[in-house]
Amino acid sequence: MTLHHPALEAGRKASRIPNVWDAAAFGLLFATFVLFIRGGHETLAPIEALSSAPISLDPANLPEYALRTVLRMLAAIVASLVFTFAYGTLAAKSRRAGLVLIPVLDILQSVPVLGFLSFTVTGFMALFPGKVIGVELASIFAIFTSQAWNMTFSFYQSLKTVPADLEEASRSFRLTGWQRFWRLEVPFSMPGLVWNTMMSMSGGWFFVVASEAISVGNTTITLPGIGSYTALAIQDKNFAAIGWAVGVMLAIILIYDQLLFRPLVAWSDKFRVELSAGGEAPRSWLLDMVRRARMFGRIFLPLTRFVSALPRQRMALPVAAPRAALTVWRSVWVDRLWVVAVAAAAVYALWLIWSFVATELTGPEILNVVWLGFLTMLRVVVLMAIATVIWVPIGVWIGLRPKVAERVQPLAQFLAAFPANIIFPFAVVLIVHFKADPNIWLSPLMVFGTQWYILFNVIAGASAFPNDMREASSIFHIRGWSWWKKVILPGIFPYYVTGSITASGGSWNASIVAEVANWGDTKLTAVGLGSYIANATTAADYPRIVLGIAVMSAYVILFNRLLWRPLYAFAGSRLRMN
Repeated sequence: MTLHHPALEAGRKASRIPNVWDAAAFGLLFATFVLFIRGGHETLAPIEALSSAPISLDPANLPEYALRTVLRMLAAIVASLVFTFAYGTLAAKSRRAGLVLIPVLDILQSVPVLGFLSFTVTGFMALFPGKVIGVELASIFAIFTSQAWNMTFSFYQSLKTVPADLEEASRSFRLTGWQRFWRLEVPFSMPGLVWNTMMSMSGGWFFVVASEAISVGNTTITLPGIGSYTALAIQDKNFAAIGWAVGVMLAIILIYDQLLFRPLVAWSDKFRVELSAGGEAPRSWLLDMVRRARMFGRIFLPLTRFVSALPRQRMALPVAAPRAALTVWRSVWVDRLWVVAVAAAAVYALWLIWSFVATELTGPEILNVVWLGFLTMLRVVVLMAIATVIWVPIGVWIGLRPKVAERVQPLAQFLAAFPANIIFPFAVVLIVHFKADPNIWLSPLMVFGTQWYILFNVIAGASAFPNDMREASSIFHIRGWSWWKKVILPGIFPYYVTGSITASGGSWNASIVAEVANWGDTKLTAVGLGSYIANATTAADYPRIVLGIAVMSAYVILFNRLLWRPLYAFAGSRLRMN
């Protein structure tokens, strides 16, 4: 029954009249479409167009370069999200798949980005011969490899630490796997995944410099973008151009913080697991604008309803196999056969590596490379310990204060996005001036760009910490070290482990550029596995490149298996919120 009253009728008519918020929302939407179309149109041009318009250090070109770089990073982040949901879910849900996928993920995050680029660029260019889009896809893939692993580890950690009472509730409501995934597991993972997506977006800036200069044989193809602009500025020792690039980078980070990540942080706050009302929730002017717009919501209402209805569908995979076959498939003997098959595949891979490396390298050199890996591992361990002591307290303090987190968020993104290779020249000058030991003072460059993984994950963990737990600790007067030991550290521990795994893997990767620093004719080298791989790459010595990457991957896997995986298991079994 519809009530007819003059005041109600006036309210209904007013709700159908567009307001100023509609104009702002539609204007922003159309501007975004125009920018996407303009940037996408350039990718369809012939590849000869790149050589006819070389990179220029004129600051007037920076807006166009910035648009191209941002579109690549957004495409890479979308691909990373798809990969995260598929790979992380399979690794967390299937014990046998996880036995393979998690070590593979350890290896992938330790392989240098340029290693992926050198093997994939030819394939992408073959898909679109003579077109810029082939090189663009190769660049996007390189940025993807700097973003996806961190997000996948975060999502995997969330799936392994879903509170037991929520899982029991999902079983009580007879949710299918599809419903449980979208209505329980994905919402539970949102706070951590959003912050790790921010970190991945920012961390991708470091590799933009490498991904926008594509080498094919003796030919180098440079894509227009902030990364190629920065690389040219460093090559020409043009400090003014470097300053312009950093300024534009800061402006871009502020823009996508306001238009993308701040709305996501405000939206994901509703997925916090708590029983009592929380403190002041994070706000976003963009979300407020969309909610106040009258026609904007009405026009997109069918799409909103369709997207909202998808997670409620009772989709389930049909089980056609008989019960006896399922019992055999789940038996311990099949598990053992799977382990044997995985071990055989690993042994075969090691034999292929050995047969390739042993043709030119001797036993003493191989042992020396193992020793170099140990030296780099010591640097990683010390740097991770220092970063933990510094950033865990700061991250907790920020994460427990939404207003502070809102103000610090763009600054943290800028620090995480700041390309570490820009400070390399300053490090070289200072080390030479003070006659310092490169083996010690080049080491901090390894963690400069990766320490933020710890900070962002700790902020995410503290932001998602249930308010009722904080209230309970206050009621029982738990303060000081007891509060850290019994309340907050167990609460953020799964997030810290995720950040530390990614930070340590990223530090191993960064050692390749951090243990060898150049500025002009001055070159400083620290003894370690990173400098070994860098020198072998410069000399195009493929057996030594393969040996160095294989040893690095072995160290990363052993380090993760002996330290981080037990901590993951401990977080999943002892520190889950029940």
